Formats: sequence, structure tokens, C-alpha cells
Amino acid sequence: MSLGGDTTTGTAPEQGATSPISAPQTQSDEPSPQVQDVLSSEIGISVMLNRLKQSIASAKEFSNFLKKRSALEDEHANSLKKICRQSQESMARSEHRGGSFATAYEEMMVIHDRMADNGLQFAMSLHQMSEDLQELAAIAEKSRKGWKQNGLSAEHRVVELETAMRKSKAKYDSLAEEYDRARTGDTTGRQGGKVFGLRSHKSGAQHEEDLLRKAQVADQDYQTKVQVAHTERKELLERTRPETVKALQDIVKECDSGLVLQMQKFASFNEKLVLSNGLSISPLKNGSEGRSLRESILSIDNDKDLNDYLASQHAKVPPKASLPQYEHNHLIDASTRAPATTYTQKQSQTPSSAQPPLPQPGMFQQNARTSTFSETVANVQNQGPYGHNYGQSTSSIPILGNPSSQALHERSFSHGSAMGPGPGVASQQQYGQRGSTPQQTQPPPGSRFNGAYNSPSSRDGPPQLGALPFQSPQPQQPQQTNFSQLPSQQTASGPVSNSLQQHPVVPPQAHRNSPPIAPQMAPSRPVFGVSLTRLYERDGLAVPMVVYQCIQAVDLFGLNVEGIYRLSGSVPAVNKLKTLFDTDSSSSNLDFRNPENFFHDVNSVAGLLKQFFRDLPDPLMTREHYSACIDAAKNEDDIVRRDSLHAIINNLPDPNYATLRALTLHLHRVIENSGANRMSSQNLAIVFGPTLMGTAPGSAIADAGWQVRVIDTILQNTFQIFDEDD
Repeated sequence: MSLGGDTTTGTAPEQGATSPISAPQTQSDEPSPQVQDVLSSEIGISVMLNRLKQSIASAKEFSNFLKKRSALEDEHANSLKKICRQSQESMARSEHRGGSFATAYEEMMVIHDRMADNGLQFAMSLHQMSEDLQELAAIAEKSRKGWKQNGLSAEHRVVELETAMRKSKAKYDSLAEEYDRARTGDTTGRQGGKVFGLRSHKSGAQHEEDLLRKAQVADQDYQTKVQVAHTERKELLERTRPETVKALQDIVKECDSGLVLQMQKFASFNEKLVLSNGLSISPLKNGSEGRSLRESILSIDNDKDLNDYLASQHAKVPPKASLPQYEHNHLIDASTRAPATTYTQKQSQTPSSAQPPLPQPGMFQQNARTSTFSETVANVQNQGPYGHNYGQSTSSIPILGNPSSQALHERSFSHGSAMGPGPGVASQQQYGQRGSTPQQTQPPPGSRFNGAYNSPSSRDGPPQLGALPFQSPQPQQPQQTNFSQLPSQQTASGPVSNSLQQHPVVPPQAHRNSPPIAPQMAPSRPVFGVSLTRLYERDGLAVPMVVYQCIQAVDLFGLNVEGIYRLSGSVPAVNKLKTLFDTDSSSSNLDFRNPENFFHDVNSVAGLLKQFFRDLPDPLMTREHYSACIDAAKNEDDIVRRDSLHAIINNLPDPNYATLRALTLHLHRVIENSGANRMSSQNLAIVFGPTLMGTAPGSAIADAGWQVRVIDTILQNTFQIFDEDD
């Protein structure tokens, strides 16, 4: 066969021509006598076959190594490029540094990208080398099978002929001995007086003649087999064995040369990879590749970057405010000259039956919650979540005590609230001078919101948070003109003393005539981790401001975001917003109508809202009603389950009810856009179930499914349990 010879002369020289490293000559072409003896012996073909098998196995093993190394290098290079791309995109955002740091970081990513390209080229080269070795091993294995069949078959044929020859010689020698004994009369070979092999009585001459004839036939057969074996062995020794051994030698050399060639290329490519990466990290000084990685890092100037950043913010610096100065109000002097009996006279003129009683904590309207609302207001643009209007200023967000908005958002199953009105009631009024009537508080002129408490949107717009039944209007006592006298002054005037004894209830504004106190910084007003009841009592808002702002942001910018409330936002952004709400919830940076205030990441706003509900000391659905909600969820009848949950919701504390209503109506708007955001009621229930329900003592893990069912039922029956805002 010429397959091994063709492969040797065709493939090996071509690969040797492309070899980057010349193979060393370790010995001459003439083999040693020991090698020649082995090759020309009967074991020559077997030894060469075993040696070729080793070469093929080594080539395959190195090919597998190259293939795996190529896969690793390719994965590493692609991962490096991906990391560089993601890091570059992230670093380009506004929350990261700029200046010399951004330039150096960009150059560092470019260097890594070049290194990734070098790795990809290296991986491609290794893959090609692996395929070449696999092809070489396959050709060598195929040639080995052919030469094994030809060479070993000739060896076996000679062995068989020589075995037959030896058997023929043994037969011939045996007949010759028998003939000699018969001819000489030797009876040593007889047994029992009989001649071996004779079954009939013959004469000695006849027996001798038969043995002679048989010996001559055996001699002829033996001679023929000797000639055939001699011819075959001569053919084996002179042609078949040398040709087979030579072909196997050539295949072994070709396979070994190809293996060594690929290993040399592997070493060369490794050196090239390291050198290329080194030049990428630290290019030559006279080259045009740019700065080295070390030079780029050393070029970072932290002080310059800080100064440049601060200088870029100069346009946002507000005008300097003058130092606060005390201004004495001349009306105070005028009020001291007013008659001291004004208060008693006006009290006597007002019938006692016409004076509304002072509100007491815990006094809320009974039998005020129904399943629907008594009034709805239409044609309102940009209506936001429950009780908030996107077009209004923060001053138009109702605090408490708005008489024009009473009797709205009532719910069934009346239960008196144990909460008193928040302290925001008293803060809605201010007295410009002693004896004047209460005036509505106006926002400061520099406020970023332009609304007011008496704005048309507050009077004629949709129902506000202050319209809930537990936010009853605060009856106002008739305000009098003479509350500025201190107790020492009142004792000097008899009528005043009698009047105060008859009317011991003194309005809190009576203390406003005391000398002004130096303004102090407002203490921190935490929002997260504070109960809804405490927030309502402190801020006077039934729906906390953080809930309102988050709902507003998602309504404006997140209804079409895929996976809203399911995908997590940026943890640093969520923590930063949380800190802002806990320190200064009235900051203009917390107006989420401007997406810059939440870093253009609506998922962070969604995460902030979920974090608020998770941090509540008592969950929104309350631990008190946890077992009842789980029992209601276990009802298979949809109507019974809905009505049971409706009754439980009506039993919630007033701030919990208002907040749940605002959240539910908002989530229903999210569900209406589920075609874009892929958030169905079931998906939202999975997200908000544990968040709104919490865990009760002794609750099992199996309750998680019932928690999801509770929230899913509420979302599917939003307008059977609550009414819309408009």
C-alpha cells in the first residue's frame, strides 16, 4: 500500500515548511545494528505496530488538550470582552466619576479589550492545531490497520508453512525408520510378535516394499513443503517484512513529526500571546498604541477631578440668603391696648349650643365605611394614586381637616378608629395677628410647587386623602383678640381673670405672643421602620409620602417597563433614596415627577416601595388579621372568598386601609398594562404576598401560597372592594 508513503511525502514536508522552529538532528539516518536486528527479526512488524499505536495515542491526547485549552481561552476572552463592555457602559452613567479617572478607566478597558482579541486569536489557532492533529492521527491509524493486515498475514503464512513442513519431516523420518527395521530384520519395534501397522499376514518382502513406497511418498511431500516454506520465508525476509517495517517507520516518523510540529507551534503561539498582551499593557515608547496601563493609572488626578466636579456644579448654587433678622411686629403693641373683656364678651354673645365640642383623640365617624364611594369626580387630568394629584403641589396634598371633602371614600362595616387626628391639623392654620381669623398656610415663595391648600384642584378636584372618614374636620373655636397677656398680666385685670376662670380652655395660639425663640434645625423624621399609625399621627398623611411618590413615579415612568416590581433595582440607589426620606422627606430631590431624582431607574423606586412595606413593624394587612386572611383564602368559592377579605379589609386601621387602597388601585393600573410589562395579578401577588402579609407567630411555610391567593383575590376584585379615584 502506498497510503503511508504518500502521507509521509505529502503532509510532513508541508508542515515542516511552516514550522517556526527547526527540528534538531540528534542522530544519523543509518540505524544502529541493534535497531536493524530488531527490525529484520520476526518481531519487527509487531514492534513497529506497537510503536505506531503509541504515536497515534500521543497525537490524540495532545489534540484533546489543545481542544480543551482552546475552549477555555475562547470562554475567557469572550467573558473578558463582555465584562469590559458592561463595565464601560456602567462607568458611563452619571453616578460614577468623571475627569481623569474616567479617561484612565476607558484606556484600561481598551487594553483589556485588546487582550481579549489576542486571546480569541490564540483560541482559534489552538482549535486549528487540534483539528490538524486529529486528522493526522486518523490517517496514521488507517495506514496502521492496512500494514498490520499485510505484514502480519505474511508472517503467519510463513509460520504455518514451516509448521506443516516440520510435520511432514516427522512423518518422513518415521517411515524411514520403519523401512530400515523391516529391511534389517530388527524386531525391536514389534509388539507381541506382530509388525506395527500390519493387519494382514504378509511376507517380509511385501512389507519392506510397502514401507519403501510410503517413505518415498513422504520424502516427496516433505521436499515440496520445504521448497514452499523456503520460498515464502525468502519472500518475507527480502520483500514483505522490509516493506512493512519501512512503511510503519515512515508513518511513525510522520506522526511524531506532526506532533512535535504542533507542540512547537503551541510554544510559539504562547510566546506570541504573552508578547502581544505585554505590548498591550506596556507598548513600546516609539509606538503609536498610546499609553501603557501603568501610565494611564498614574495619570489619575483625584484633586483635579474633585475640583472640576465641584466647578461644574457652580451653576446650581442658589443665591446666598441673608442672615435672619428679628423684626418686631407693631401689632403686638397695639393688641396690648385692646379691651381685656373682648374674649368674655364674644363668649357671652355666642350661644353655648352653637359651639362645637373640641375633638378628642379616637373620635371618628361611626358607620362610615361602605363598599363604594358616595361621590366621584370626573374630567380630572393626570390623576395620580389614591388621594394625590400629579398636577398639584405638595401643599395641596391634604393633611387633615378639609371640610369640603368629607363623606368620601367611605367603607362598610364601621369600626371606630383608636387613632386621634395627626398633629398636622394645628399646623394648617396660622394667625397673622392677635384676634385675627385663621388663614390657610401658603407655601413659601421659593417652593418648587405652585399649588396651595385652597387651589381649585384641592377644592374641585378628585377626592383627596383628607376626605377619608377618619379625617373629620376639626371644629374651630371662635378666635378672640386678647390672648397675648401672660399670667402675670392677667392677674392684674379683674375681668380678664374672671373670664379665664369661666372659660379655662385656652387656644394654643395664646402662647404665640411670647418672645420669639431662636429657630432650631428640625430633627430627623424617620419614615422607614415606623408604623403607619405613628406616621399618620406625626405627618397627618393617611398615605405616607414615600408611598405616594413611588406610586407616582411608577405610574408615570414604569407601567410599560417589563418585569416592574419583579426585577430588583440598584441597591445603592435604593439605600440612598431611603436615607433621603428618613432624613428630609420634604426635600425637593424627592419629587419623583422628575426622573433625575431617582437616577432614571424606576426599578429602584419599585424596590424602595417594597422595602418600605417590608420594614413596617406591623405588616400592612396586620398580624391581628393574618389568620383571618389565611382562612378566607382557603375558601374555594370566589364570591365567599372576596366578601370575606372585603370584611377583613374594612376592619383594618384607617391608615392601613387608605394605604392598601392606594396601592391596590395602583397595582390594578400595572395589571392593565400587563401586555407590555408582563406582570399579571398572579405575578404581582407573588411579589407582594409576603411583603404585605408578613408572617404571624406559628405560621408555616405552606402559608406562602395562601398569602399569594389573598393578594391575588384583592387585585382581581379591586373595584368590588374599592372605588376608583375618578
